[in-house]
Amino acid sequence: MLQDGLLRGRRILITGGGTGLGLAMADRFAALGAQLVLSGRRAEVLAAARDGLVARHGASVQTLTCDVRDAAAVDAMFDAAWQQGPLDVLVNNAAATFIAQTERLSARAADAILGPTLHGALYCTLQAGRRWIDRGRPGVVLSILSTSARTGRAFTVPSAMAKSGLLAMTRSLAVEWGPHGIRSVAIAPGPFPTAGAGQALDPTAGRAFANAAPGVGAAAPYPANPLGRVGRPPELAELAAFLVSDSAAYINGEMIAIDGGQHLRTSGAEDLLAWGPDDWSRARAGRGG
Repeated sequence: MLQDGLLRGRRILITGGGTGLGLAMADRFAALGAQLVLSGRRAEVLAAARDGLVARHGASVQTLTCDVRDAAAVDAMFDAAWQQGPLDVLVNNAAATFIAQTERLSARAADAILGPTLHGALYCTLQAGRRWIDRGRPGVVLSILSTSARTGRAFTVPSAMAKSGLLAMTRSLAVEWGPHGIRSVAIAPGPFPTAGAGQALDPTAGRAFANAAPGVGAAAPYPANPLGRVGRPPELAELAAFLVSDSAAYINGEMIAIDGGQHLRTSGAEDLLAWGPDDWSRARAGRGG
């Protein structure tokens, strides 16, 4: 859909850019000519992602290790990124989640989700926006949210809270920062199989979810979705590339769902209401307690 060179000259920082949907977006951005900054906690994962992008696209890729839960580390990351050139786009992609009975969550478990998903995205957005405004530069903040920001979702309450908070941030900054030429947009993905996604969100149904992934043999149907399938990462990456480009220059403050219409049928948690103590014990054991 998008023309070659659409993102040429753009410098884009992607948190959680070494794997999963972050890497899928990086791949599409690079194919469209963007320069990339990939952030994550594991240097070896970022290095592998960089090498692949260079081999496939001859892309310019900077990698920066950072735990986005640490505000000082985020500040240092943005300083390091800016030393090689100003950023044009921030993609808030890093996040964490797992299913749990909410009444059994400890403060530490809740913080493990809220830290990267809400606080980390806010810290990154503040650092990017501050620099753009101080220098009189335009910019784009794209946040990867969840359809739970529309529907809520039982058994992933901290994640739903975090994503809803980022939707509020997106809408609020669209008004506050719009006069500075800074757009704020968001994508709410539905089911997109990535490494560990099925296990994190439903250990019982995780195999069926993974088997429905495009490219996994003869992909199994996914009847929970009105279209009968899960999403393909390049589909999300195509939407992301459009939203951060000048082709979307008049889109501001919006969240676009890309889920085959699944949130219109279900929040994705209803099956878990029938779980018994043994099911929850296995789920807790699967994530190490």
